[in-house]
Amino acid sequence: MSQVCEICGKGPATGNNVSHSHIKTRRRFMPNLQKVRHQLESGQVVTIKACTRCIRNGAVVKPVASSK
Repeated sequence: MSQVCEICGKGPATGNNVSHSHIKTRRRFMPNLQKVRHQLESGQVVTIKACTRCIRNGAVVKPVASSK
């Protein structure tokens, strides 16, 4: 499964785990991706993986809930 935001393209970053004795081993920082329903300009509703920053900034347009 790809860990990439479908809005901004944010993906895993790399860095180091640093122990108390300062030994460094490589690690990955994964983006905080959430599955969210997104409404396209055409009105179609699709499920995408978006990072929480895109959701918070309003880049993801959530569909209006229908009252039945």
